[in-house]
Amino acid sequence: MTPDASPAPDALAAARREALRALVQQGLPQAIAELSELVRIPSVSWDGFDPAHVQQSAERTAALLTELGVFDEVRVDRAPTPDGALGQPAVLARRAARAGRPTVLLYAHHDVQPPGIDSDWSSPPFEPTLRGDRLYARGVADDKAGVIAHVAAIRALASAVDDLDLGIAVFIEGEEEFGSRSFGALLERHRAWLAADVIVVADSDNWSTTTPSLTVGLRGNATFTLTVSTLAHASHSGMLGGAVPDAMLATIRLLSTLHDADGSVAVEGLTSHDQAVPGMTEERLRDEAGLLEGVTPIGRGELLHRLWAQPAITVTGIDAPSVQNASNTLAPSVRVKISVRIAPGQRAADAFAAVERHLRQHAPFGAHLEFGAIDLGEPFLVDAGGWAVDDALASMREAWAEEPMRVGVGGSIPFIAQLAEVFPAAQVLVTGVEDPHTRAHSPDESLHLGVLQRAILTEALLLARLNARPDAG
Repeated sequence: MTPDASPAPDALAAARREALRALVQQGLPQAIAELSELVRIPSVSWDGFDPAHVQQSAERTAALLTELGVFDEVRVDRAPTPDGALGQPAVLARRAARAGRPTVLLYAHHDVQPPGIDSDWSSPPFEPTLRGDRLYARGVADDKAGVIAHVAAIRALASAVDDLDLGIAVFIEGEEEFGSRSFGALLERHRAWLAADVIVVADSDNWSTTTPSLTVGLRGNATFTLTVSTLAHASHSGMLGGAVPDAMLATIRLLSTLHDADGSVAVEGLTSHDQAVPGMTEERLRDEAGLLEGVTPIGRGELLHRLWAQPAITVTGIDAPSVQNASNTLAPSVRVKISVRIAPGQRAADAFAAVERHLRQHAPFGAHLEFGAIDLGEPFLVDAGGWAVDDALASMREAWAEEPMRVGVGGSIPFIAQLAEVFPAAQVLVTGVEDPHTRAHSPDESLHLGVLQRAILTEALLLARLNARPDAG
């Protein structure tokens, strides 16, 4: 979790490095144009949104990969989810390795989060808008920039080398933002296609707009809905209030037990991961999070330990009468959605069991609890000792002219654990095009164009290093 200062052996000639640098710079306008085209497609994969947009996004992504002219085959495919529904379309491509070279699997996702309320945005969410050195739009960073980073890096590599022997597989998922429900089925169906020596997941962030990061730790997640009920029907709040517990009161009391007075998680059985972290000032946290004046951080311990290695619980949604429609009644039921972030080292099922046990034990006034829509994702720790990590760090140094950081991330990418389970011999590299001011999932999501250029160059240099390896490892 600290800056890595020991350079990897140089596997690239200086002339090839400079050729790639020039090609990436020359190709940046095309990459931004292709990204803008993808962003204009509102490919929200959630229920209730038009799936035709996700299909359109998949087809355009497949066309971008086909136009590179390096793949033996490109296909769009859908697979069933565990409940029997058909998942959203993914894009897959493959070229076979030659001359004993390794194969790299490049992952990103082309679906996006819902935009939320348009009025919360400074510009239309699906109209890419340049302000300064940042491009604003939903999905512009998370993760359509990851798609374009792969496309642009391959394009630069193919132009720079005459002996492209590297095996390349591509998996562009279509429902990462909706829980990757068909990911396992796609992985099983295309196991031979996706088998690789190195896996690059371009869906994380960087330490800053000038310092790159290699993500080596990710929290897991457990999300679920909780319905709290106290009455068979609504009743007059004046006639019965004061003697009859309403569901809103019970819900507020129950949710308040999840945290201590300082905001630390208070659920017995949720664990933390023992790891060293870099220092982070409260000033930086306040700036990145947008903390209002007078609002204090929560939790205990080093700030980055709280974000990377401790559990967190957030109530992300609530179904209750709106203020405008509120009547003088005692609510019989209230439903909330809860997101639990799980520290590395704990199984998601064990973490959820601990939270469920806590809630049942602390239900006030005998309130009835019902759990639903349970979705679990495992945390992950990257083995940072492989040769591919050395290649990635060396490529970052050259592209960014800064020492890269090995970092943890508070967010979750549960499918990485699935990839590691299916391909245990593969080395996993988690990279990204985001930065602390990207605001992924939020209004005014944005992409720093300098970060995009350096991310493309990093990947092009990494692919060139892999292409220069005499054998698969």
